[in-house]
Amino acid sequence: MDAKKKKSEILHLVNWEVAETTVFQKQYFLLAGLMLLILLVYLLRLWHLQILEGSKYRYQSENNRIRLEDIPAPRGIIFDRNGIPLVENRPAYHLLLIREDVQDMDQTIRELAQLCNKPPEEFFGIVEANKTTPKFMPIRLVADLDRDCLARIEAHKVRLPGVVIQLEPKREYRWNGTAAHLIGYLSEITEAELKSEDYEGYFAGEDIGRFGVESAFEKYLHGKRGGRQVEVDAIGRRMRVLDEVLPIPGRNLWLTIDIEVQKVAESCLEGSVGGIVALDPNNGAVLAMASRPTFDQEQFIRGLNKEQWQALSKDPNHPLLNRCIGSAYPPGSTYKAIVALAALKEGMVTPETNFGCPGFLYFAGRKYRCWRDRGHGSVDVERALIQSCDVYFYQAGLRLGVDRIAQYAHYFGLGERTGIGLKGENPGNIPTAAWKKKVFHVPWQKGETLSIAIGQGFDTATPLQMANAFAAIGNGGKLWQPFVVRRIEGGNSDEIDEMKGKLKRTIPVDARYFQVVQKGLCGVVQDERGTAHSAIKDRSIPISGKTGTAQVVKLAEGANRKLAAKMAKLTERDHAWFVAYAPSVDPKIAVAVLVEHGGHGSSTAAPLAQRVIAAYLNGGAAEPK
Repeated sequence: MDAKKKKSEILHLVNWEVAETTVFQKQYFLLAGLMLLILLVYLLRLWHLQILEGSKYRYQSENNRIRLEDIPAPRGIIFDRNGIPLVENRPAYHLLLIREDVQDMDQTIRELAQLCNKPPEEFFGIVEANKTTPKFMPIRLVADLDRDCLARIEAHKVRLPGVVIQLEPKREYRWNGTAAHLIGYLSEITEAELKSEDYEGYFAGEDIGRFGVESAFEKYLHGKRGGRQVEVDAIGRRMRVLDEVLPIPGRNLWLTIDIEVQKVAESCLEGSVGGIVALDPNNGAVLAMASRPTFDQEQFIRGLNKEQWQALSKDPNHPLLNRCIGSAYPPGSTYKAIVALAALKEGMVTPETNFGCPGFLYFAGRKYRCWRDRGHGSVDVERALIQSCDVYFYQAGLRLGVDRIAQYAHYFGLGERTGIGLKGENPGNIPTAAWKKKVFHVPWQKGETLSIAIGQGFDTATPLQMANAFAAIGNGGKLWQPFVVRRIEGGNSDEIDEMKGKLKRTIPVDARYFQVVQKGLCGVVQDERGTAHSAIKDRSIPISGKTGTAQVVKLAEGANRKLAAKMAKLTERDHAWFVAYAPSVDPKIAVAVLVEHGGHGSSTAAPLAQRVIAAYLNGGAAEPK
């Protein structure tokens, strides 16, 4: 039984193995067939790509390129206080060359030179200068193509492989030359600047702010560049965009100036050399800042050649100098208002103190004359301001001394930068005894105190400083830090920064003394004997101010002033000042006018200040409505 059973098991096992082998063979042949089918499909696809469409893909591989294109960010727009655009952006087209794609460099360069009306040597020189630049990187042959040249190139571009036209937003100054010193200009970044941390993320060829607001607020105006990855054909034509990162535009600035008031200030200085500054006495906002002569801002965008730059930089009238902040002048009799406040506060004089003025003061064996040869008689501080009596302030200055005069001048912001934030600000100079000892190595002489007490000698101040000082007089002793941008806007409502005035100090002078000086400054214009009374005809706006005549050439003792003024050369004539605020009570504007070699402040500068004041208070019109 056991043998039969064992034999039966062996037969069953053999039958199972035969059955299983049959199943395995079927699976094997099925898998092999599937693999063969896949191989066949692959071979058919390979045959299709290489045989049927091989020429097409060969052309694409040889002629299409992946390019990385730079997308410049448009700079922020600059508006005036009322939202009127002052500086915008326009489309500019640059001629670029990608040498890797150029088939015949010599022929391409010569044809481009002909189309652009330029000598071929200029383009060959650019190519040679960039020979170390990778050939796939574009090099710029011409910036800011004119329309005719652009049209000619586009018409011939199909047979100029490697020639690319790049679109870039370019600065456009809506009132070119107006407010040029305040707004500033752009020029191309240098290699040294590219390596600086201040310009991290900038690229070669970019324009950056060089002057004025364009420079001071560069980090806000600049924006962030973008880029795109594109597929181009053999002649540089874009086939499709593969990827793109959009640029982030620069933030917009709203300035504090009123363009209509600015234009009036500019017109006041037409044909003259000088500066006019207007401020809001209640917060320090700059309402206008005009400097003459001005310059062509667009010329910097177009690009200056060496000869043009030398002509501009060597011009004897220095058109690039912002005279409102960068040039300091003796303040002349405008300084007397500060000396008067110092003398009153220190008890050197009272409002009732009178000094006799016979037309001169003898001191240390020398005759110090008053501007009025026959003198002013007996005058108090108010009358001395109204008639600008030199002798009164000689006496007040001697009682104060140089160091106390300097102390009060510093209270009013003289002898230091205002903090407006623009490049090139001149701090001016307010002398002290220690200053003279350090600079000249000789002691201070009391006779020099007489000169500085009337704003001559070593005293110097900028028009901005004087406007700010008189704004503090007009508002009763609050010295504000001047500012020129009131709002910075970004791409959304969360990116808005409002700028407000910053109070630097409250001047430690009693209100009653301010009232005495304010009354005197009002009389300068309103009183019949005031030095500006005849110059300012319009009385519809009550103006308070002070005339000043800053001596340029020292006269010989005993010389006739009127005759000397008539005989003097233009460059030897006195500078003309008028600094004012208006209305006389609760002022809304303070103005400083300085005309170089303008002669008398009353006849030359005062009418200009009146025009600027009227333009602002009358809503932009130079004459009352």
